[in-house]
Amino acid sequence: MPVVVVTDSSACIDPELVAQYDIRVVPLHVLVDGRDLREGLDPMPDDLPAGATVTTSGASPGELAEVYAGALEDSDGDGVLAVHISRQLSGTWEAGRQAAQALGPTVRLVDSQSTAMGTGYPALAAARVAAAGGDLRTVYERAVEVADRGRVLIMVDRLDHLRRGGRIGTAAALLGTALAMKPVLHLADGKLVLKEKTRTTTKALARLVDGIVEFAGDGDVAVAVHHLQAADRAEEVAAALRERLPHASEFVVSEFGAVLGAHVGPGAVGVLVIPGGAGIRSNPQ
Repeated sequence: MPVVVVTDSSACIDPELVAQYDIRVVPLHVLVDGRDLREGLDPMPDDLPAGATVTTSGASPGELAEVYAGALEDSDGDGVLAVHISRQLSGTWEAGRQAAQALGPTVRLVDSQSTAMGTGYPALAAARVAAAGGDLRTVYERAVEVADRGRVLIMVDRLDHLRRGGRIGTAAALLGTALAMKPVLHLADGKLVLKEKTRTTTKALARLVDGIVEFAGDGDVAVAVHHLQAADRAEEVAAALRERLPHASEFVVSEFGAVLGAHVGPGAVGVLVIPGGAGIRSNPQ
């Protein structure tokens, strides 16, 4: 059996690819007025009641240990590679580290230092190497290498959701709400950081496109555009990127999951690029 790849539900990987590569997906949690809902497994409410309290939590060590152990058994001992959301954004990686300790060195973890397809593409790249017969070390190195190349930019309508969730500082949140600014953020060392302020949504979306094109360079790229209740904005960004990055080998447009959506808020658009792509390289560098 090949090495088995595990990730979490923040990764936004297409379910068909999850099935094709037998990737194990551990659900993160959305808590609505204290009711625990597992992302990807339990139905999420379409409309939240006024004043509802919505928080999120990562997977527990017990949940992860169960999935890791099952994956390890299915691999016939070849190993498990788990790629998780940035440890700066969630406690899932630390919970995974605790779970893996009891299972030994054939379970290895990668901190994607990202989220959404910033986690999904490294997991997918690892699964492709595993399917081609790569051993645990090769699969691990491929996931790390793809994760290191990823760049993310996010536009949010307001920073309130991120501030309430503790994902960005209060001072930055005040900057984002002042004068109706539209903040553009990026991930730096796995943390969400305010990159710049723009005055309009149009300018913010243009900065997403320009920034991603600058990161992409002239070669192969994998791209993902995510949004929350902002399909028109996402399609506008995707159309501009398809025109300016015609060499993209993979292109995903999808909505943020419930866990990420609880933090970025309605209207958010996030874009990820992996320069060099996330496929199997014939001549690895």
